[in-house]
Amino acid sequence: MATINDNYLKLQAGYLFPEIAKRVKAYAEANPDAPIIRLGIGDVTEPLPAACRAAMVKAVEDMGSRETFKGYGPEQGYEWLREKIAKHDFQSRGCEVDAAEIFISDGSKCDCGNILDIFGNNNTIALTDPVYPVYADTNVMAGHTGNANENGEYEGLVYLPISAANNFTAEIPQNKKVDLIYLCFPNNPTGATATKEYLQTWVDYAKANGSIIFFDAAYEAYITDPSLPHSIYEIPGARDCAIEFRSFSKNAGFTGTRCALTVVPKTLKGKAADGSDVEIWKLWNRRQSTKFNGVSYIVQRGAEAVYSEEGQAQIKELVAFTWQMLR
Repeated sequence: MATINDNYLKLQAGYLFPEIAKRVKAYAEANPDAPIIRLGIGDVTEPLPAACRAAMVKAVEDMGSRETFKGYGPEQGYEWLREKIAKHDFQSRGCEVDAAEIFISDGSKCDCGNILDIFGNNNTIALTDPVYPVYADTNVMAGHTGNANENGEYEGLVYLPISAANNFTAEIPQNKKVDLIYLCFPNNPTGATATKEYLQTWVDYAKANGSIIFFDAAYEAYITDPSLPHSIYEIPGARDCAIEFRSFSKNAGFTGTRCALTVVPKTLKGKAADGSDVEIWKLWNRRQSTKFNGVSYIVQRGAEAVYSEEGQAQIKELVAFTWQMLR
């Protein structure tokens, strides 16, 4: 009989958000008049921006002509989209990010889990508590942990508590070396933001210890304080120790449309078993080229429209709408 990956048996329950949805559904059916405030998965309610819809309609029409039809695209994403991302999201903020270092994907959730494919099983992994469940669960699935204790904490993970006592910003491990570090700002689930000075301490720690930071910036569009960084690459030295994940879901409503990106600097290196330095970019490029066939041309044209004048105005309206709802 075929054997299974026993690491899946360590998982405590179903994935958090489907579990929440199942319980909310059962409660709503039993209490049809109850007003429910949904604090589960970060889905959106508003339509896609008109600029994105128009671009996608045009892209569908392109698919109807032999001259403009697109089949398999580059696994890394079309260059015209990656160039706009590099210019508008990074270079405009002084970040040294080249289009070739950007990989388009079908979701930052996927990338946060898939990135583990290219890292070894002997890394010490640090994540915040509470945490976006993908970070912990995918490490369990990959065999990087032991079993969970009575508090739901997995043996082998280094938990960094975040609470009001430390302003919801994790403290750097004292007298302990960690190899992979998950940071999320604005934070999911707390909403906390990070200053440049705070992120600099993590970059300095990572460089001193040969660590790599997984920086989840999915909610960067909701930063309103001009003094706060939107990208880890605004911090000196970050190109040598950080990978950044971003999404079109939270700024442009692409939750069901699926489009995101991961930045892997070509200067970032890890260690092979023989002690030699290896370029992380080459490994991720190989992984994506092997296991991923790219995001559809239609969706990427929709994402490109985010950077048009109309698209920028429309996503600002979406972000403002969310702020109004929160207030």
